[in-house]
This record gives sequence, C-alpha cells and structure tokens, in this order.
Amino acid sequence: MRRIAAGLATAFVLLLAGCAPPSTSSTTPSTATAHSSPTTSPSPVSLHSLESAYEDVIADVLPSIVQITTKVGLGSGIVLDTAGHIITNAHVVGQATKMEVTIATGGPARSARLVRSFNAGDLAVIKVDNPNGLRPARFGDSSRLRVGQIVLAMGNPLGLSGSVTNGIVSALGRTVSEPQEAGSPGATIAGAIQTSAAINPGNSGGALVDLSGNVIGIPTLAATDPELGGGAAPGIGFAIPSNTARDIATQIVKYGKVTNSHRAALGIQGSTVISTDGQPIGVGVIRVEPGSGAEKAGIESGDVIVSINGRNTPTMASLAESLATLRPGDQAKVGVQRSDGSTTTVTVTLSQLRTD
Repeated sequence: MRRIAAGLATAFVLLLAGCAPPSTSSTTPSTATAHSSPTTSPSPVSLHSLESAYEDVIADVLPSIVQITTKVGLGSGIVLDTAGHIITNAHVVGQATKMEVTIATGGPARSARLVRSFNAGDLAVIKVDNPNGLRPARFGDSSRLRVGQIVLAMGNPLGLSGSVTNGIVSALGRTVSEPQEAGSPGATIAGAIQTSAAINPGNSGGALVDLSGNVIGIPTLAATDPELGGGAAPGIGFAIPSNTARDIATQIVKYGKVTNSHRAALGIQGSTVISTDGQPIGVGVIRVEPGSGAEKAGIESGDVIVSINGRNTPTMASLAESLATLRPGDQAKVGVQRSDGSTTTVTVTLSQLRTD
C-alpha cells in the first residue's frame, strides 16, 4: 500500500485501498447527534422503502462488479461494455499484463489482459477473453452529485467478493495524491469524491453507486490515522468521479491510449529536494522537455521549483496537486530557486500532461 499526502489540513494520512495484503484495523461506531426536541423513530414504511431501494440497487449493479486477481494481489473492477472491457484502478493492475476476473455474483474465473493504464490518474482498462454474459454498468453524471447524497460502495474488500457498504457523499472537489511505490504508479486525483462509505483493501476499482443504480465514482483511497498506529480512520474514503473515469476509459477503448488527459503540466521531470535538516524544500528540475512552457519561461536543469501561484510546493506530490487544479493553456506564476541560490518568479504557459 501507499501512504499519500492530501490537500487536507488534518493529521490524516491517506492509504490506497487496493491490492496490498489486508491490514488489521478497527472501526469506530458513529455517534448520534442529540436534539433538543423529542425524536420519533422512522416509520416502518420509510425503513422498508430505504431497504427496498438498497436491495434493488444491489441486485441491479452487483452483477457488473468483478474481482481482479493478479499474481501479487487483488482488487475490483466495473464492466464497461459488452465487448468485455473493464475499468479499474491502475494500482490494482500494477505491473501485470495478464490477470483473472471473477464476477461478484459468482461463476468461473475468466482470463483477461491489460489494454492500457493511465498512471497519472490511477485508471486502467482491461479486457476479458470471454465477454459472454457480462452486464455493463450504468454510469451517472458525477457533476450532479450533492453532499449528503446516499451512496453504496461495491467491491471485494479483503477478498470478500461482492461486498457492499453504505454512506454518504461527504465532500466534493478534493485533491489527493499517492506516492509512487513498487508496483504502484503514484497519481494525483483532482475533483475526488469524499465518502463515508467504508473502503478497504480490495475495494479499489469497484463502484460507488447512487440510489438510482448509477456508478458515480470509483473507490480508490482510504484514510488512515497515524494516532491509531496507521489504523483506518473511519468514514474517510475517496473515489475518482465517474465523468473522469468514463472519459479516460472511453479514450483507451477507442484509441488504445489516452489522447487527451485534460491535465496541466509544467514540462519538467523532477524529484523532491531534501534540505540538510531532512525537510523537503522543493522540486529539483532534472530535465526540461524541449518546447515546453517551462523551457520557454527559462527554467533549467538544476533549478528548484518552490511554488505555484504562491502556493509552496516542497514535494513532487504538492507540485502535482497544484497543477491538478489548473488546465492546459493556463498561465502559472512559478517560484524558482536557481543553482546559485538566487530566487525568481517566472510565468509558465502550461501544456498538456503527456500520457505516453
């Protein structure tokens, strides 16, 4: 699993809920809020209606959820079309080019192969050799989500096939980053959906679904609390919006690759620079891409990027988070420390993030 820093002013650390071995954690029960006026229990009719809605959605969507098993772990996926394409997280696939797929509702395992991964957005498309009987999921419009909306997370947490958890949309528009580790690409997710629905290892690549049975997100990250010894921080998970996931997957299916990432880039390759006291101080420029906005602005190898539009960028993750809030063609004020110790600010016209 990868520990990742997010743009949240809390002590939480984010952790991939993906294909690493399961970890032991405890769940804290929710606490009811007291009201000054007497409360009444929900009527049996309203409870029955909600239960029926849950049952209908699960019966409708679960046949479109699969378990993906590679030689090093497992995760979840969503059936995209009748041709056998399945969308999942890039970190679920990892370095594998072949894997096995099992439908959440049962049946024999089917062999599958990787079509393409989009590591920068932690998305991938695989294709099963035998698509017979696969039921494509219905994708909803994630731009219409509302905070407080009830959602269900479907996947294979801890290898428990076809599991379902419930919660709400807790927040919208989060930006979270994942560091790169062996077998995991690292990514920055812009506009992430925060949810209280439980997300555990194995849920990655599954479905976050509304009560109309529409997939509105792909569960990707869960939070851990260092004060709990790295245990799960209850009720804090993140999903890639369905609009983003469907757009990237459609490009991969149609072209065999991502042709438009919709992501901004400076046009450099770099790494985090650590000071003598062990603290990150910026992103050291290793290479400047020819013709990029960075080159045209005079950024050179050996420079250190220290800020974007006034926001400090002490690490590669923080730089990626800043860029994720911008678009190709935008102009950004980039703080630069030169190799001689001098500092300057240059204006960079951002290019599109390359996907090859």
